[in-house]
Amino acid sequence: MKKRKVVNIVLILIILVALSFGFYFYYKLNKIENNRQEIKNQKELKSLIVKVGHHYLLPSDEEPTVATVSDPELLKEQSFFTQTEKGDKVFIFTKAGKAVLYRPSIDKIIEIVSVSEGLPR
Repeated sequence: MKKRKVVNIVLILIILVALSFGFYFYYKLNKIENNRQEIKNQKELKSLIVKVGHHYLLPSDEEPTVATVSDPELLKEQSFFTQTEKGDKVFIFTKAGKAVLYRPSIDKIIEIVSVSEGLPR
């Protein structure tokens, strides 16, 4: 009876250690995947900045905030977004006070406006 208890305790400990290692490696793998996605997003952002930079002299002293238009109908009331289509990119340079609307599908800048606070109206 005592031998059976010892075997059960050892099996429970082995299972707990195995589960701990499993969770640890799952966490590490998830962290690596997130880093990989972040690097991919940064590369995509750099690529977009280079493409826009071929068409317009961008401010060199700041990294823009970039947003993707997912629902153009919500933005149509603002004059900056009247020609917006789904998938367009908005580059906001806060220090320079500029916003650039870029359409990657045709590699063209659609609109450029000056901004002081927030998004252009």
